[in-house]
Amino acid sequence: MSSCSLCGLPTPEPPVTAGDVEGQFCCQGCLEVSETLETVADVDRDRVVDRAEGTGERTVPDEAAETFLAIDGMHCSTCEGFVSLLGERERGILAVEASYATDTARVVYDPELLEEGDLPETLSGYGYEARFRDDEGDHRADEELVQRLLVGGFLAMLVMPWYLFYLYPSYVGIETGILSVDATSPVGTYLPLTMIGLLTGGVLFYTGHPVLRGAYVSLRVRQPNMDLLIAIAAVSAYAYSTVALLMGSTHLYYDVTVAVIMVVTLGSYYERRIKRRATDLLADVTATRVRDATRRTADGTETVPVDRLAAGDELLVKPGERIPVDGTVLEGTAAVDESLLTGESLPVTKRPGERVVGGTIVTDSALVLEVGEDAESTLDRIATLMWEIQSSTPGVQRLADRLATVFVPLVLTLAVGVTAWRLATGTAVGEAVLTGLTVLVVSCPCAMGLATPLAVASGLRDALERGIVVANATLFESAPAVETVVFDKTGTLTTGEMTVLEIHGETDAIGPAAAVERRSEHPVADAIVAAGDAQRGGQTADGTGGPGVAPDGGSLESLAAGDDSADERTLPVTDFERHPGEGVSARVDGTTLPGPEPDDDGRVVVGTPALVERLVGPIPAELEAAIDDARETGRLATVIGYGGRARAVAVVGDRTRAAWQPVLESFTDRTVVVLTGDDESATATVRDHPAVDRVFAGVPPDGKVETVRRLSREGVTAMVGDGTNDAPALAAADVGIALGNGTARATDAADAVVTSSDLRDVRSVFDLASATRRRIRENVCWALLYNAVAIPLAAVGLINPLFAAVAMATSSAIVVVNSSRSILEDDR
Repeated sequence: MSSCSLCGLPTPEPPVTAGDVEGQFCCQGCLEVSETLETVADVDRDRVVDRAEGTGERTVPDEAAETFLAIDGMHCSTCEGFVSLLGERERGILAVEASYATDTARVVYDPELLEEGDLPETLSGYGYEARFRDDEGDHRADEELVQRLLVGGFLAMLVMPWYLFYLYPSYVGIETGILSVDATSPVGTYLPLTMIGLLTGGVLFYTGHPVLRGAYVSLRVRQPNMDLLIAIAAVSAYAYSTVALLMGSTHLYYDVTVAVIMVVTLGSYYERRIKRRATDLLADVTATRVRDATRRTADGTETVPVDRLAAGDELLVKPGERIPVDGTVLEGTAAVDESLLTGESLPVTKRPGERVVGGTIVTDSALVLEVGEDAESTLDRIATLMWEIQSSTPGVQRLADRLATVFVPLVLTLAVGVTAWRLATGTAVGEAVLTGLTVLVVSCPCAMGLATPLAVASGLRDALERGIVVANATLFESAPAVETVVFDKTGTLTTGEMTVLEIHGETDAIGPAAAVERRSEHPVADAIVAAGDAQRGGQTADGTGGPGVAPDGGSLESLAAGDDSADERTLPVTDFERHPGEGVSARVDGTTLPGPEPDDDGRVVVGTPALVERLVGPIPAELEAAIDDARETGRLATVIGYGGRARAVAVVGDRTRAAWQPVLESFTDRTVVVLTGDDESATATVRDHPAVDRVFAGVPPDGKVETVRRLSREGVTAMVGDGTNDAPALAAADVGIALGNGTARATDAADAVVTSSDLRDVRSVFDLASATRRRIRENVCWALLYNAVAIPLAAVGLINPLFAAVAMATSSAIVVVNSSRSILEDDR
C-alpha cells in the first residue's frame, strides 16, 4: 500500500491523482492542498514529502521502540544536549532527543536490550530525574521548587535584618549598638556574621542548586548561558565575603548572593507555571493510545499488546472501543466515529474492504479488521507530530540563552580584564578584586531575566480578564506578525454538534422517531432525541426557540401539550433492532402514533432512504427533493417511516456559529483560510463568503499539519480550531488559538484558549498580543540601557558592590513597576 505524498497516510486503491499535480494522495483534500500550494515560494517539496512520510532524522529503526519521558531538572536549553549525551552512552538506547521547552525526552531504544520500565533509571543522573509523565510526578516537581523557595525565603528573612539594622548603617558610619553587648570581643562581633555566612550558604547551595547545576552543565557542554553568569556572580560575592570575614572585615556582600538567587528562583518558578499546559499535551495524547488489542486466533481470541501486532493479524473491535491500529475491515458493518482524527461530526459507515484508521471509535456494531502493513496507528503518528512540533518551538528563554553566548563571555572577560588592569596600576589586591566583583554583580542579568516574564505576566492577567487563557508566552511575539489566519470549520466556525436543522414532511413524526432513537448510541440518535425534546418544549428543530415552522410549512409545536399520550417519553417501544450502517427500527404502540393513516404493525424505521424503502415503503417526491438538497450541502438526511410510507426527513448537520461572518470580516488585513476534514459539499457557505481567500476541504489531520507548515512558509500563520484532530495543526502553526469548548488536547496544543467559546474574542487575542509585545520591548530596552550605563561605571571603579547591588535591585524594580501597569493602558 502506497502513502499519501502530502500527509503520509495510506492511499486507497487506486490512489487519488491528477495529471498536473505530482504525487499520489489519500483523498481529494490532500490533492487540492498540494495543487494550491505547489507554487509557494521557497518550498522544498522533497523535504516536505520526506517529513510527511516519516523519513529522515525522525525515523525509528524497525527493531526499535520509542517512548516519551518527563525530565525534571532541565534548567536551560544547554541541558538538552547534556541529557541526550547522558542517555545515548547507555547500551540499548539508540537516540535521545531532549526538549527544554517541554521538559520531555523522546527516547528510541532496543526492546531486546532494555525494558521500557528501566528507561527512567537509565536516563537519571547528574541532578536530572527521568520519569513517566503523570500528575503525581508533575506535582512532585512543582512541590520541590516551591520547597526551595520557601526555605530560601525563610533563610533570607534571617539574613536581611542584620544588614538593614547593623551592616548597612555601619558601612556609612552609623553605629546602631545592636552588638553592644560584647562589641569588643571578636567572638561577639564575628559569630553573628559567621551565622549570616552559613545561612547565606543555605540559600546559595540549596535554593540556588538548579542555577549552579545549570552553570555546571553549560561548562560541560561548552555553551555559556545566563545561569553561568548568575552563578559566578552569586558564588563570587559569597566567596569574597567569606574571605573578607576570615580576614577580619565586616564589609560583606552576602546580601548580594541572597538577592540574586531569590530573584532568579522566583523567575524559574513563574516560568515553570507558564509552560505546564504545553508539557501536559503529549501526556494526554499518548494516554489516548490503545495499549492492548483483541486478536482473533484459531482457538478464539486473545488480548495482546499493540506493539506485538503484525501485518495480517485479525482484530476484534467491539462497540465503544477504539481501533488499535490502521487496517482493513474483514467482517461486519458499523458506524465509526472519526471525529478524533478528521473533525467530521458525522460518523462514517465502514464495510468489508474499507480502510479504518487507528484511534477512531466503533460506535454501534462489532468489526473484525486486518492489521495494515505497518501495524501503526494514525493516533501514534499524531503524537509524534506533536512531539516534533512542540520540542522545536523555542521558548522565551532561548532568546536569553542566545544572548548569553555573547554577553556572558564578554562580562567575564571584562571583569578579569578590569581586575588585572587595577592590579597592574598598583591597586591593592582586595580593592582590585572588589572592582571585578562589582562588574559581575552590576551586570547580573536580573532585570534582563525579568523583562519578558513580568511583561508576560501582566499580559496573562489582562488576558484572563477578557476570558483568554495564554498557554505559551511566545504568543506575544508571534501573534502581531501573523499574515495568514487559518480557521478550522467543524467546531470552530460551526458548533461541532449534530443537530436537526430542518424537518420536511410530517413534523409530528419526530416524536415516535425520538422514542426509537432513545435506544440507540449513534450520534445522529442524540440529535433526533434532542429535536423531539425541543418540539415538546416549543422550540424549533435547531433549538433556537419558539414554535416556528418547518421549511415545508409544517408546525413544530409540541405534541398535544399536557397530554401524556403525546409525550414521546411514554411511547411504548419494543422489538428494537439495529441495522448497522443504515439506522434503527422498533415497534411503537399504534394508538399513540400521530399521522392521518392508521399504523398496521406499529414499526417505526429511522435511517437511510434505502432502509426505509426496504422496510416501510416508497419515499414521496417532495421528500426525495429534500434528501437531494441535504446531500448537496454536505448534510445527512435521516428518513422517518411507518404505516406503509415515509413520513418525514430530518436534516441533520452542523450549525454555523452566530458570529462567524463578522469575525472573518475583522481579519480583512490578513489572508483568511478555512481548513476542514468535511467534504467539498459541506463548505459551500464559507467558500462563498468574500472575506475567505482559500478553502481546503477533505483534509485529514496529517494533511492539516502539512498545510499549515506550507502556509507558514508564505508568512507567519495562525490556526484557530477546537478538536483533537486540530491539535497537531494548532501546534504546527506559529500561533495556535483554541476555543474553550474544544477537547483538552486541542486547548493544550494551543498558544491561547478562548474560554468563552466566543469567536469574537479571537480578534481580542491579536490586540492583546500587540500591546503585550510593546510592554516586553519597553522592559528589554530599559534592561539593556541599564547594563550599558552601569557596567562602564563599575569597570572604572566609580561604584562598589553595595551600590551595584542597589543599582541591580533598582533596575529590577523599574521593570516590575512598568510591568505591573495594565496592558490595556497601551490600547488607550
